[in-house]
Amino acid sequence: MTHEPDARMHSAEHILNQTMVTMFACDRSFSAHLGRKKSKCDYRFHRPLTAAEIAEIQDRVNRVIESDLPVRESFVSRETAAKRYDTSKLPAKVVGDLRIIHIGAYDACPCIGPHVASTGGIGAFRITTTDYGAGTLRIRFKLSNPSR
Repeated sequence: MTHEPDARMHSAEHILNQTMVTMFACDRSFSAHLGRKKSKCDYRFHRPLTAAEIAEIQDRVNRVIESDLPVRESFVSRETAAKRYDTSKLPAKVVGDLRIIHIGAYDACPCIGPHVASTGGIGAFRITTTDYGAGTLRIRFKLSNPSR
């Protein structure tokens, strides 16, 4: 039995990452586990989130999803990508052009995973729990089935 990455979760991770960058001027997640039923992202952070912040993150992510933004790919050289995007997670052995995933004008980053055609296919985003310790903030989330 193989475990294919889930396109809905992978796309939601991109939106969550950009939301965290926008709201807190932090880096994208340094570690993530994306499953079909639940997922988690870990961020280098300086404190736990407040209940109001958790609600705001969830609201912002859902607004992007509900906007039904197109998700598309482009390809750029590794050198160009290094100037425009965070490429720190890419293995050194990766050569040639990199695939960049664009979620409307909201987010763009290098990625090899599967994605939905538009954000409306993701479903509602819900943060289930968060915890903080030793400089790491973990956000766990689930998605409901999309309405379309």
